Amino acid sequence: MEAKIGKFFESVGAFFGGGDQIPWCDRDVIAGCEKEVADAANGGSEEHKSECIMRLSWALVHSRQAEDIQRGIAMLEVSLASSSSPLQKKEKLYLLAVGYYRSGEYGKSRQLVEQCLEVWSLFPA
Repeated sequence: MEAKIGKFFESVGAFFGGGDQIPWCDRDVIAGCEKEVADAANGGSEEHKSECIMRLSWALVHSRQAEDIQRGIAMLEVSLASSSSPLQKKEKLYLLAVGYYRSGEYGKSRQLVEQCLEVWSLFPA
């Protein structure tokens, strides 16, 4: 019982401590994703190319480097307009929110999370 109570207070402390629990991505992963995108652009289907770009966007907004995060945000903002399904839109909004959070723009991040939740509410329970 004491262990459970200890874990509870530890998790509450971590929450209010403001620790970043979002995963990080390193340069090697980003380089691999960039190669994947380049390969897909040279003869892959549009769907495969789109998947590769999403993986690269994910890696960029999860980077520790500010320039990578900004590049990921730019890629996602451009591709958001061409999102054909609500699921794609939700994923891109979420990744944009992560990018803006990581870049310190917390208000914009929160706004995007709210938009993401609005899109999510379109899915049947």
